[in-house]
Amino acid sequence: MEYTHSLEFKVRDYECDLQGVVNNAVYQNYLEHARHELLLARGIDFAALSRAGIDLVVVRAELDYRQSLGSGDRFVVRSRIEQVSRVRFEFRQDIYRLPDERLMLSARITGTSLNARGRPQVPAELAALFDEA
Repeated sequence: MEYTHSLEFKVRDYECDLQGVVNNAVYQNYLEHARHELLLARGIDFAALSRAGIDLVVVRAELDYRQSLGSGDRFVVRSRIEQVSRVRFEFRQDIYRLPDERLMLSARITGTSLNARGRPQVPAELAALFDEA
């Protein structure tokens, strides 16, 4: 897969469960932060959009857990975004442990954007991302 953004992290102790591995829900935090950073890198400020009455929302999350990360592990979230319909987009994201590049998780996060009336609407800034592809 061709990625357009990468972001490195390190597992913190409190993100692990009693089994000593990253709790499954924590992976969604990693993925969300990476999505926000991808958008910022492309000139789209998630918080500014919200203040302007446009909310980006997740409508579906598919996560395939392959291996577990543990305390102190370094890893990278690699992401890309693509338009999948007139009003929906999808982030494809993979988490790789470093330095061995072992695939730990694959995700497909489907989203849309809602205007102030709660109706799907793709803002110009986001539409421009799809025109670049």
